[in-house]
Amino acid sequence: MRARAYKGLLAAIVAASAMSLPVGSAASASTEPDPAALSKSVKAPSVKRHLEKLQQIADANGGTRASGTPGHEASVAYVAGRLRAAGYNVTLQEFEFPFFRVIGKPVLNRVTPDAKAYASGTDFRPMTYSGSGNVTADVQAVDLVLPPTPAPSSTSGCEAADFAGFVPGNIALLQRGTCNFQVKAELAQAAGASGVIIFNEGQPGEGANDRRGLLTGTLGEPTTHIPVVGAAFAVGNELAASGTRVTLTVNAESDLHRKTRNVLAESRWGDPNKVVMLGGHLDSVAEGPGINDNGSGSAGVLETALKANLLPTRNRLRFAFWGAEELGLLGSQHYVASLSPEEKAKIKLYLNFDMIASPNFIYGIYDGDDSDHTGSPAGPPGSDKIEKLFEAYFTAVGQPYKGTDFTGRSDYGPFIAAGIPAGGLFTGAEGLKTPEEAATFGGEAGVAYDKCYHRACDTIANINDRALAVNTGAIATAAFVYAYSPVLPGGTATAAPVSNQRRSGDLQAQDEDHAGVAR
Repeated sequence: MRARAYKGLLAAIVAASAMSLPVGSAASASTEPDPAALSKSVKAPSVKRHLEKLQQIADANGGTRASGTPGHEASVAYVAGRLRAAGYNVTLQEFEFPFFRVIGKPVLNRVTPDAKAYASGTDFRPMTYSGSGNVTADVQAVDLVLPPTPAPSSTSGCEAADFAGFVPGNIALLQRGTCNFQVKAELAQAAGASGVIIFNEGQPGEGANDRRGLLTGTLGEPTTHIPVVGAAFAVGNELAASGTRVTLTVNAESDLHRKTRNVLAESRWGDPNKVVMLGGHLDSVAEGPGINDNGSGSAGVLETALKANLLPTRNRLRFAFWGAEELGLLGSQHYVASLSPEEKAKIKLYLNFDMIASPNFIYGIYDGDDSDHTGSPAGPPGSDKIEKLFEAYFTAVGQPYKGTDFTGRSDYGPFIAAGIPAGGLFTGAEGLKTPEEAATFGGEAGVAYDKCYHRACDTIANINDRALAVNTGAIATAAFVYAYSPVLPGGTATAAPVSNQRRSGDLQAQDEDHAGVAR
């Protein structure tokens, strides 16, 4: 893009986001940036090369980059090495976490009334921190609501009284709703269940509001010793039939004291009391290399950092590559919890980039002002301005966009809870693209935004190059605008009021792991 054209684009973005920003040349005596140079330097092919390196790392380490494995340590070394070479102050923040992985292929097979094998990763999936076991037993439904009500209403397995009359040794069939998965699993185990199947509740909807697809989630910690899996509504509906008997097998490894690391890189330029922070999680799930989830966001942030290292910015840039996000945002939670009130107050905004190149993508912008009136409330004051900046970018480059909810299921969550303005981009996970979205963004309606979400096929072949390029431009633009702006969205960070924090029940991290489009 020519410099004059880019300056016009930037001016439109700045005006639309109600910010003041000079757009002169860095060659002058002032510290004003050259927007054309920055725009041209952060290129999607360079981001793609980072993704190719992450794929190579996964290939050399058993096909995974999960925290607590050699693949993640190699990913940390690569990112930290590139940032150090670029002149950043790099910190590797170590923390302990409860490690989990599934070994081998899980099994869910119906034995009676008719034999049927369900597909792991499509029909069912072990919950994070599931116990191990190989059991064949009768299925016993527990307080199910079938057919489902139009609005979510199930309380299945949320009270000990739900298990009155439960036959010890049976496999408990539970329905999503009201309480978190850990509560359901622990109560089932206490009642003598030999295994647990928790299936989606069944209501149709858009993105995260669709409760029909595969239910994935975490138990929060390894407190159960029996196999616990999530399943799609259709699977649970079939298994609820009288006389059903199944074989359920999960071989899982848990380690309460595994160590992993966050990578934190800080520029040597800018006001240290006005920190502009960008990040994404570097870890994958144990089942695959995680090149879209979230190599894509990490690579976009990394390349932006590498090209911004020499910019004499007004504000301080800080870049984060989180560990153990896939086990419950553990890296970002540890980081925010470790900050003093004074250090939190210095962070004026946090931008999160998690899955920016889904193959059946949408261009999702986190709904900072809750203008969509869906799910969680607005982010802390200033989050609305971040949303407007991204909207202005997509408008300026002629691309459609839509809001995506702050569900608390990615690394913006701990920052929002601390009262720090947040925003970012997301192109969709396992939720199904609607016909309206297909008409707007292209792609296939009724198909997952990312069919390889949390699977071994999330490889370099799973990247949509168009989405990667458009979102890379958005990351660079946001970094540049906020690096030089004299006015930033965030004032003094204080703990978010209850209305701004993640809502209880089904939006708890323990209840769902990035369900639907709202990550």
